[in-house]
Amino acid sequence: MTSACKCVILLGVGAIERRLEVKRSPEVKLGRVVSGSQPYLSNQGSVYTPGISAETVGAEVLFLGLVTLPPGERTKAHIHERHESAFYLLSGEEVELWTGDQLEHREIAHQGDYLFIPAKVPHVAVNRSTTTPAVFVGVRNEPTAQESVLMRPELEGLVP
Repeated sequence: MTSACKCVILLGVGAIERRLEVKRSPEVKLGRVVSGSQPYLSNQGSVYTPGISAETVGAEVLFLGLVTLPPGERTKAHIHERHESAFYLLSGEEVELWTGDQLEHREIAHQGDYLFIPAKVPHVAVNRSTTTPAVFVGVRNEPTAQESVLMRPELEGLVP
């Protein structure tokens, strides 16, 4: 006898709310091919296009997707209290990564570079290009499409 659970996940981003239903059967384990899903603007300011997530395939631990930082844009200062994130800069020009308690540490990422953000580390990413979006492949050990973030508005003025 197969028992299936039905998970309902609500994603709220601003005034937009999406209701996605993911059906999982704990006894059937199959791989999945995912064509991707609709992009959305994250709370921290980048555009996420989920590929593998709790919402798309019922992932329990992992998120994998594309993250786009439009030309001339930056993320808002924030931390992830419970998860690590890693990114691969697939295309784009230089991207500044500001980290540290007071966002005092600056590194430059180029196409082909990897970025790592530990849990509990304040950070901001800045795309200084005026013409080219920065597109990353992003992965983290939190499966939801809209990851948990703690915004740090008091740090905003520290990144030029």
